[in-house]
Amino acid sequence: MNYDLHIFERVYNRLDAELPSYLTYHNRHHTEYVVRMADLIALEEGCSLAERRLIALATLFHDAGFLFGPEKHEECSCEIARQELLRFGLSAKDTDQICGMIMATKIPQRPNNLLEKIVADADLFYLGTDLYAIFSDKLLQEMKHFNPALSDSDWQKIQVDFISAHHYHTNYAQNKLELVKRLHLRALHTTHER
Repeated sequence: MNYDLHIFERVYNRLDAELPSYLTYHNRHHTEYVVRMADLIALEEGCSLAERRLIALATLFHDAGFLFGPEKHEECSCEIARQELLRFGLSAKDTDQICGMIMATKIPQRPNNLLEKIVADADLFYLGTDLYAIFSDKLLQEMKHFNPALSDSDWQKIQVDFISAHHYHTNYAQNKLELVKRLHLRALHTTHER
């Protein structure tokens, strides 16, 4: 993306420098992935350039709250976004929209409009792709930092419950990702029942 390069560089550098290494999932790589997937969905959903800019900024900041820990990280991400974006001259209205998109990633997801749906779907895009196992393993390693007793079978049950309850919100994600997500769920069921 060619807009707001200074904001992106500033946030990515901060994520690199300040996030703890045990965050094997919620890190710069995840943020970059979500930014890219959100722009893909936004293009497919016919968003304007102005909307895509807001979506990109929301995804850039959506997990920045992990700089201060996992608890209520969405709310913290909004605070960080408000501080940073005011410095770069974004209006309060745009910043409110961005914070709405960030909050739409909170589980369980409850997006209220198309832009929030796009960011919510981008955050969990990997569930419907062949990258599922890689991202799931990164998240498991991160969760084991917080709960060393977490077993692989416990994790499988968590994943079965999570994916069973999840649904995509945009037409693009429903049409392109839902089927693969269901295949992952079926495989998890099969393995979990053994």
